Amino acid sequence: MFSLERTETFSQDIKKSRFVAHAAPVMSEDEAKGFIAAVSDPSANHNCWAWRMGQSYRFSDDGEPSGTAGKPMLQAIDGQALDRVVVVVTRWFGGILLGSGGLMRAYGGTAAACLKAAAKTEIIPRIEGEIVAGFSDLAVLKARLGALPDLIVVNEKFTASGAILTVALPEAAAAQANRLVTDLTSGRAFVRFGDG
Repeated sequence: MFSLERTETFSQDIKKSRFVAHAAPVMSEDEAKGFIAAVSDPSANHNCWAWRMGQSYRFSDDGEPSGTAGKPMLQAIDGQALDRVVVVVTRWFGGILLGSGGLMRAYGGTAAACLKAAAKTEIIPRIEGEIVAGFSDLAVLKARLGALPDLIVVNEKFTASGAILTVALPEAAAAQANRLVTDLTSGRAFVRFGDG
């Protein structure tokens, strides 16, 4: 799955109607709603939108015939294997009716062209874990953790005997992290993920 790196805009005229798409990466429903409110133009005839975040999704036809705007836009998101994305397509009516099929092509096509032009970034599933280490192992551990791909130290909490490092890393690197910590400290330090 992929998401967008930044906001993207695309516009086109179809039979005298103006269609402008705005797409952005989002991390929550509230963020999606905020983006929709920010880019929607009250002077336009329609501000249709769609967003997806994992299994959650919503879309709106904003007064267009049911199923002719929001759903084709959501299909454009899904068709490009995108997640954590919101798209708004604003339409200024030009006087020529497009019909249901024409509206679906116009909204879905404008959204798809906008998403296609956008810079994308791969979504890497991450997990959090805690590394429990004594003071004697802490310096070498911190120095060597940088060798793990995309590991981030989120928090460091000192205890009477050492420290607990909260780390976030790609799921695929969990076993490697565990092995590295165990090998470096001869089993004195350990990693626990989730409830483990």
